[in-house]
Amino acid sequence: MKIPAKFDPIRPYCDEEVKQAFNELVDDRQFARLIRGYIPWLPKFARRGMLKMAFRMSGVKTLLDFQMKFMRPIVDSVIKRSMTSISMKGHPLPDPKGRYTFISNHRDIVLDSALLDILLMRQDYETTVEIAIGDNLLIYPWIEKLVRLNKAFIVRRSLTPREMYKSSKLMSEYIHFAVTEKRENIWIAQREGRAKDSSDNTQPSVLKMLAMGAEGTFIECLKPLNIIPLTISYEYDPCDYLKAKEFQLKRDDPKYRKSRKDDLENMKTGIMGFKGRVRYECAPCINTWLDDLENIPNGYFFEEVATRMDREIHRGYVLFPGNYIAADLLEGERKYADHYNAQDEETFKNYIDGQLAKIDIPNKDEKFLYECMLTMYANPVKNKLAAK
Repeated sequence: MKIPAKFDPIRPYCDEEVKQAFNELVDDRQFARLIRGYIPWLPKFARRGMLKMAFRMSGVKTLLDFQMKFMRPIVDSVIKRSMTSISMKGHPLPDPKGRYTFISNHRDIVLDSALLDILLMRQDYETTVEIAIGDNLLIYPWIEKLVRLNKAFIVRRSLTPREMYKSSKLMSEYIHFAVTEKRENIWIAQREGRAKDSSDNTQPSVLKMLAMGAEGTFIECLKPLNIIPLTISYEYDPCDYLKAKEFQLKRDDPKYRKSRKDDLENMKTGIMGFKGRVRYECAPCINTWLDDLENIPNGYFFEEVATRMDREIHRGYVLFPGNYIAADLLEGERKYADHYNAQDEETFKNYIDGQLAKIDIPNKDEKFLYECMLTMYANPVKNKLAAK
């Protein structure tokens, strides 16, 4: 399929570009060092030439081939090392051959979409998802090559208002093109950046962006995307202590900004850190209720869609004992004691203490950090109860 040239600055690689892009990726020494030992069918100390030979022998010709034969073993390895279980349940997708735009809460920089790909593969869906990724995460050239091979399109950050409008319109046009003409699924986070306190809310601006790429009423612009609200639940968030650390650093210095090194640490910790049980939960496609909003004034339309999507995402939370324990500890009550036992409580408290011990910053405020950590685990309880 011929892709309009206007999408070249942001689109994933085309199938015809896979071979050259992979060769360039493997020629990057930093990437070659990183990848050794993570792909079962490669020798642990594989040289770049061996990587290229293995790639040729694997029969990879398309982006989907690359995901199936190259990325899947890596993500399966991550699952085995860092999770006790992973599953996708909830409302069945209306048509297994259809194409959807999954909008989810944002738990991990890298894995949110990668795990969704694996879950779709396990259920024999025809294709995976193209993903939105901010250019602020493309710290090294090899990262951009890798994500574009992994069906990522680029979200431009740090733009002027005029540049942002043009960039958002182009991205929206690309998403519409990808779903309706390329016949690809899309994954996009419900907001820019992760919710550090795990209180997940959809930004109306994300929905406005999605509507910019089509003509007609707001409803007519959103319907072709077949938007599916998706909930991601982790039993343990390996980046919880890094988020708490950032909360204190920003509290103590409002001008604090994460460095590239911090972003890399978050990415590495999120991928390899222990997560326990992980659940993906699909809500019904919003097309089932979009027409109910036809009389909503334009000025309130996207806020109403966001509110309804939040309700679906919050209903989809899977709550683990740690969530209930955190809520009780935060409030000094035993309100949710029916949802956990003494062993659960001891395990969770030990976990929190262990994570807090990893934080090494000047003027470490133990009480503040402890409350930040508990809030991250308690908010899904609060939001799910409100959604019900």
